[in-house]
Amino acid sequence: MGHLCRAPLCPRTGWRGHRRCAAVPARDHGACRDVSRGAVLETLGRLTAFDTVSDRSNLPMIDFVQDFLIARGFRVTRLEDPSEPKAGLYAEIGPAGGGVLLSAHTDVVPVAGQTWTRDPFRLSVEEGRAYGRGTTDMKGFVAAMLGLADAAGRAALKEPLKLVLSYDEEIGCVGMDRMIGRLAPLMGKPRLAIVGEPTSMRVATGHKGKRAYLARMQGQAGHSALAPRFVNALHLAADFMAALRRLQEDLAARGARDPDHDIPFSTVHVGTLSGGQALNIVPDRAEMRFEFRHLAQEDPDALERRIHEAARDVCTLHGAAARIEIAPLSRYPGLDTAPDSPAVRTVAQLAGHGTTKVAFGTEAGFLDRLGIPTVVCGPGSMEGQGHKADEYLSLSELAACEAMLERLLRSMTV
Repeated sequence: MGHLCRAPLCPRTGWRGHRRCAAVPARDHGACRDVSRGAVLETLGRLTAFDTVSDRSNLPMIDFVQDFLIARGFRVTRLEDPSEPKAGLYAEIGPAGGGVLLSAHTDVVPVAGQTWTRDPFRLSVEEGRAYGRGTTDMKGFVAAMLGLADAAGRAALKEPLKLVLSYDEEIGCVGMDRMIGRLAPLMGKPRLAIVGEPTSMRVATGHKGKRAYLARMQGQAGHSALAPRFVNALHLAADFMAALRRLQEDLAARGARDPDHDIPFSTVHVGTLSGGQALNIVPDRAEMRFEFRHLAQEDPDALERRIHEAARDVCTLHGAAARIEIAPLSRYPGLDTAPDSPAVRTVAQLAGHGTTKVAFGTEAGFLDRLGIPTVVCGPGSMEGQGHKADEYLSLSELAACEAMLERLLRSMTV
């Protein structure tokens, strides 16, 4: 990654340095001439070209990263998914010990239904922004992480650098949930972990956990002229939804609170409801997808028990023919790292920013549950840039991330 350049920012790309980047014409560059940052931007272009929407394989991207890291001296372990053509990856370099862990996911959200003005899987650099699906969430961080790996391969490390790439984060951290049991003995106990989700380089110390479910309502089919004689599955769903709404009101009024969150209490949300065949048929089946997002200090098992109790109460109300079956879809734990912990102070100093908490979920809670001090810090903004058509990452943000990782590497070398 080289030295931390003090040259002025290029107004077009946001880079500093001493060599013209090939991404834009020379006349538009000014002082933008840094070799390493041009390489990171080139790597981001390679990563963006991999279509890793969550319903597709991420293996071509994993192959690329694995080859990249092995060529630089990393010890790489590939973590294949047992049922899909997908994989995660763990890599480390340097001496034995705790060290520092960087973590990211490879998958991106879909582009279907969005109106893009450019090819989402071809990086384009315009007016200081790198456009493409996943540039903010979160291949920009992955590119910077690989830039760090390139430099670490030539450095005299006094502690190990450890890297994790996961999959299926965008559909509920499913990949990390499947990987974590195999990852734990590989990672050991790093002194700190950074999950590079977009926080505008602020140091996020917390977010809520989440559990998502599919509820299947079973009633009785019949002619609507005789509707009172049958159990209407949609009525079951409506009463169960009302019970979830009452639970939400109770959590807001009497549950745990954390004023650092945008919504300072745990929440319950119904996202989809389907059922029924025709107006003159009493529906015997309905399905509902719902979730709760809980504060890290709130017991999710206790909330889950309350949901099952509500389902039993609704079925009792409707009689013996009524059934509600609740199946888990995905889950991830919350994060609540003490803001005065050594890990937070270290990353805040490296990033040059203060602390925050974020509304979205990440894989950080899985690492935190292993006793690894973990924060979330990466380039880009989820609110302003992530998951949108014409997603982009400001090159100045990418440069700030690289500068943070440069400082991290200096702290890890002899």
